[in-house]
Order: sequence, then C-alpha cells, then structure tokens
Amino acid sequence: MDIYQLFTEHGITYERHDHPAVYTVEESNRLVPPLKGAKTKNLFLRDKKGTQHLLVVVGHEKRVDLKGLSTLLGINNLSLASPKRLEEFLGVEPGAVSILGIVNDSEARVRCIVDESIWASESIQCHPLVNTSTLVLSHTDLERLFQITGHQPEIHNIPSQE
Repeated sequence: MDIYQLFTEHGITYERHDHPAVYTVEESNRLVPPLKGAKTKNLFLRDKKGTQHLLVVVGHEKRVDLKGLSTLLGINNLSLASPKRLEEFLGVEPGAVSILGIVNDSEARVRCIVDESIWASESIQCHPLVNTSTLVLSHTDLERLFQITGHQPEIHNIPSQE
C-alpha cells in the first residue's frame, strides 16, 4: 500500500525526514536528526503456537520484558516473529517495523499494543514502511489511522527489563 496516498485520501498530515537506512535504535539516534514527537521502537511478536501476532510500540529506550508482557496479556511464550511473518502480516522488512504497518493488515490479524507513554504523546515518530525515512504524526492523525484500518489499539503500561 502507498502510505502517502492513504494519508492524502484521508487528510492525514505528517512531517517527513529522509535519512540513511536505520536498523536499530542506536543507528536511529546517530543518523536521524532531532525531531519533535516521541521516538518509538516496534516489536513484531508471536505466541508459541504462531496463532497470535502482536505489534508492540514503546518508547525507543524501553527494553520490553517479554515474560512480563506475556503475563500482562495472558499469552504464552511471546517471541520475535520471523522476517517471513513480518512480510506476510505487515508487509515490511526487518528494520522497517512501524505502527503504520497496520495499513497492510487488512484482515486485522495483528493486535496493536501501544505503551501508554507513547499513546499519551502529542505526536510520534515512525517509519513509513521503509527505514530510510521518519515521519512525525500527531496523536489525532494516529487515532484517525486506527479508525481507517479498523484496528483497536490496546493501551498498556508495557513491562520493561531493568
């Protein structure tokens, strides 16, 4: 899906900042200029049986406690999903995982779990399905995106590792 066409069709505004490809938070901190909005880190997870898939969105410095998250959500043995599943469910490659991936999940098979600190932000930074740009989206436009896709964000205080 062309994310920019979707934004235009639905009146979603954004700021776009192009940069070299980034694959980690560390690279992003080095290569992406300072921007407004909360920096995000995204994890695409699956349960042990591979029947549940989660897109988890947290602040870029948070180290997610997968066992704690499993307990919080009542799901057994969460782990990172494979690149193949990432492509199948969100239409992106490793390094480009983003909350915007929900636009490619037309069957709403992926649960979107958002840390309450990110949800409370006035705006967020996210990749537009590629890791060579960062967009700044307002909270209002993020909510509109969820309405468009039919996804319901699940807001939690996501457990972190110390």
